[in-house]
Amino acid sequence: MGRFGAGQAIRRTEDRRFLTGTGRYTDDITLPGMAFAAAARSPHAHGAITAVDIEAARAMPGVLAVLTAADLDAAGLGEIPVGMAVKSRDGRRMGTPPRPTLARDRVLYPGEPVAFVVAETAHAARDAAEAVLIDVEPLAAVADMPAALAEGAPVLHPEAAPGNVLFDWQMGDTEATAAQFARAARVVSLDLVNNRLSPTFMEPRGAIGAFDDADGRYTLYTGSQGSHNLRAVLAKSVFRLPEDRFRVVCPDVGGGFGTRLFLMSEHVLVLVAARQLGRPVKWIAERAEGFASDLHARDHLTHAELAMDADGRFLGLRVDIRANLGAFCSQFGAFIPTMAGGAMYVGLYDIPAATVRSRGIMTNTVATDAYRGAGRPEAAYLLERLVDVAAAETGLSRDEIRRRNLIGPDALPHTTALGHVYDSGDFAGLMARAMARADWTGFPARRAESEAAGRLRGIGLSCYVEACGGGRNFSEPATVGVDPDGTVTVVIGTQSTGQGHETAYAQMVADALGVPLESIRVRQGDTDEVPEGKGTGGSRSIPAGGASLAAATDTLIARARAVAARVLEAEGPDAIEHDPETGLFRRPGTNRTLHLAEVAAAARDPAHRPEDMPAGGGLTATESFVASQFTYPNGCHVCEVEIDPDTGQTAILRYTIVDDMGVVLNPLLLEGQIIGGAVQGLSQALCEQVIYDPDSGQLVTGTLQDYALARARDIPDFAFEAVEDYPCRTNPLGVKGAGEAGAIGAAPAIMNAVVDALSPLGVTHLDMPATPFRVWRAIQDRRKAAAP
Repeated sequence: MGRFGAGQAIRRTEDRRFLTGTGRYTDDITLPGMAFAAAARSPHAHGAITAVDIEAARAMPGVLAVLTAADLDAAGLGEIPVGMAVKSRDGRRMGTPPRPTLARDRVLYPGEPVAFVVAETAHAARDAAEAVLIDVEPLAAVADMPAALAEGAPVLHPEAAPGNVLFDWQMGDTEATAAQFARAARVVSLDLVNNRLSPTFMEPRGAIGAFDDADGRYTLYTGSQGSHNLRAVLAKSVFRLPEDRFRVVCPDVGGGFGTRLFLMSEHVLVLVAARQLGRPVKWIAERAEGFASDLHARDHLTHAELAMDADGRFLGLRVDIRANLGAFCSQFGAFIPTMAGGAMYVGLYDIPAATVRSRGIMTNTVATDAYRGAGRPEAAYLLERLVDVAAAETGLSRDEIRRRNLIGPDALPHTTALGHVYDSGDFAGLMARAMARADWTGFPARRAESEAAGRLRGIGLSCYVEACGGGRNFSEPATVGVDPDGTVTVVIGTQSTGQGHETAYAQMVADALGVPLESIRVRQGDTDEVPEGKGTGGSRSIPAGGASLAAATDTLIARARAVAARVLEAEGPDAIEHDPETGLFRRPGTNRTLHLAEVAAAARDPAHRPEDMPAGGGLTATESFVASQFTYPNGCHVCEVEIDPDTGQTAILRYTIVDDMGVVLNPLLLEGQIIGGAVQGLSQALCEQVIYDPDSGQLVTGTLQDYALARARDIPDFAFEAVEDYPCRTNPLGVKGAGEAGAIGAAPAIMNAVVDALSPLGVTHLDMPATPFRVWRAIQDRRKAAAP
C-alpha cells in the first residue's frame, strides 16, 4: 500500500484554510451591487391572514423591495413540493399539502415567512421586516401530536383529514407476526419518546441570489448538501424553467446533517428579488431565526411489543410510530419514518417476523426531515431500549439476551424480516470486543465505589446497524482528468459539509496514480462544473462516489497506458507498466518512461489518442459504480455514567465504541466522523429538545439560552476501535460508510446506562433528554413511592 492508500492516517488538507480563517462560506461571498434581505415571520402558531401591511416597511430608509405571496403568485411561481410520498396501508397514496414560499391565506407555525424585505444593508432589512404588520385572526393551535389527534382538534390540511393524519403506512408480514406472537411465552412492551431536535449547524443557513438579464440565468449560492437537487426542484417545481437556466454553487458548508439537502423558502426568495431588482441579494439567518425556521428532526411517539420464547429468543416484533411531520410535509418528511427507518427496526437480531406501522401527524410546528441517520437512530433507540426491558423482565443479563439473538456470522448473508440483506460481520464478536475494552466485568467494583461516595453508577450498551451507500441501483458518477502540468482534477457530485471529502478523494487518487497529494484538486458543489450529482446523505459519499472514483482512476490508467504505448512505440497497452509509487509509465526492457503529466500532454495529440478516448483531447475518465445493495456498517457502544442524586446531573465517565465500517480509508477521518456523530447522539440523550408551548403553540426553545447543546465539558474521552475483518461484500472498495454511525449507536447506549444507574431505585424507563431536572424528578418520585 502506498503513502496515501487505504488505512493511512492523512491529515485533512482542507483544514489549513479552515483554521486560518480563509474558508469561503456563503456569508463570505460578496457580489458587486449586493443588497440584503430579511424575512418577516409570523408571530402566531395558527391563524387566518386578514392583512399584510407593508407600506411602513417599504417607506423606511434603504428599503428596495418588499415581497409577499401576491408577488410570487403574479410571477407564476409554483410551491415547494413534497419530494417523496408514500402509500397508506389501505393502498391510498398520501395527499401532498401545498407549502407556499410565503404564507398566503393563513399561517401554520410561529416563524413561517410572510414577507421578504430587501434593503441596502442587512440592518435596514431587519428593521424594515419588523415594521411589516401581519394581521392574523388567531385559530386554535395543535403544538404536539396528542393535541393534533384529539377529538375536535382543528384539521390543518384537508389532505390530512380526518384527525391530522397524513398517512398510515405499514410494512412487514402481519399474519406471520401475529402467528409468532400467538406462540410466544412472553411479550414485553415499551412506550417511548424520541425528542424533537434542531440541527443548530455551526454555520447558520444563508443564500445569495443573482440574475443575469443577458442570458436569463439564475445563480444561487448557498450552503447545501446537494446543489443538483436544489437546481432540479427550483427549475421543475418552482420556476417551471429548464434546468440550464439555473446555476447552484455550494461553497464551504459549516455542517449539514441531512436537513441541508432540501429547498427552503429563502432559496426561492433571493432569486425572485435578484431578478426584480437587477442586483444580487443576500440573506443570512440569525441564530434565533434558525431555531424558528430551520427544519427540525426526530419527534416520534412509539409503542413497541417484542414476543419471546421461554428461553428469551425473539420471535416477533410490532412497532407503532406516530411521527410529527410539522405544519407541512417536507421533501423527505414522509420518507424518514417509513421507508428510511422502518425496515431497520429489527436491527442486528434474528427476529423471524415483524411489522412496522407509521402514521404521519400534522401539527403547528416547523416541518421535520432527515437528520443524521434519518430514521435509523429512531429505530436503534427503540429496539435497544426494548431489548434492555426484555432482559430485565426475563432475568437474563443484557449481554446474554443479545448474544442469544444476534445474527451469527455463519448466517450471513441474512435477509431480515423487513427486507434488508446483511452481507458481512460478526455482531456478537464486536459486542464482546467492546465489552472487554470497556472492562464490563470490572463494573460492579466501580459501582460500589460510586455508591460509597453517595452516587449512582450505571453501564449500558447498544448494538446498532444502519443501511448506507445509497441502496439498490444508486450511483454517483466521478470524473478524473489530468492536465499537462500534472494537476489532477476530480469532479464529483457529492458535497462536503465538514467530512473531509477533499482529503479522502485525493488520497484515493494519489495512491492509484502515484502523484503528490498536493497536485490533486477536488471539484464539488457547482452545477456548471459538475454535470450531475446526487449530493451527500446517507453515508454514501465514499461507498458510492468513492467506488465510482476508483473505477474512473482504473479507466484513466488504462487509457494512459494506451497513450504511452503509442508514444513509447510499444506493441500495445499491455506492454506498458505503470508504477503507482512514482506515477511513471515504462516500456519494459528499455529505459524509456513517461510521467503521468507527459502522458496527459501526449493525449492531446490525436495521433497518440486511442479511439475509445473522448473526443476533444485530454486524459480523462468518467465512471459510475451502480450499487446492487445497501452497505451495513454496524457496531457496539458501551457507556458508563455516574449520577449525582442530589442534582440529577449525569456525567459520562467512560465511553467505548467498536465499529465495523469495512475497509477503512483514513483512520483520522473515520474517528472524527464517529466521535462527531456520537456527540450528537449524546446531546440528544442528555440535553437537546425543541419545545413548543402546548397552549399558544409558541416556540419556547428559541435561543441557545433555552435550547441546550452538549458542551466540551460534557464530552468524554472516547475509546474508539475500527475492526476491518469483515469488508463489505457488495462494494468494490469493501467500505460500509461512517457518517451517521456514531449518532445511531450513542443515544440508546447512554439512556441504557442512565436507566441502569437508576434501576436500584426501581426506575425502569426514562425518556430523552435525561436532563438534570428530569433525572432528579425521577429519583424523587421513586423515593417518595418507597417511603413508608
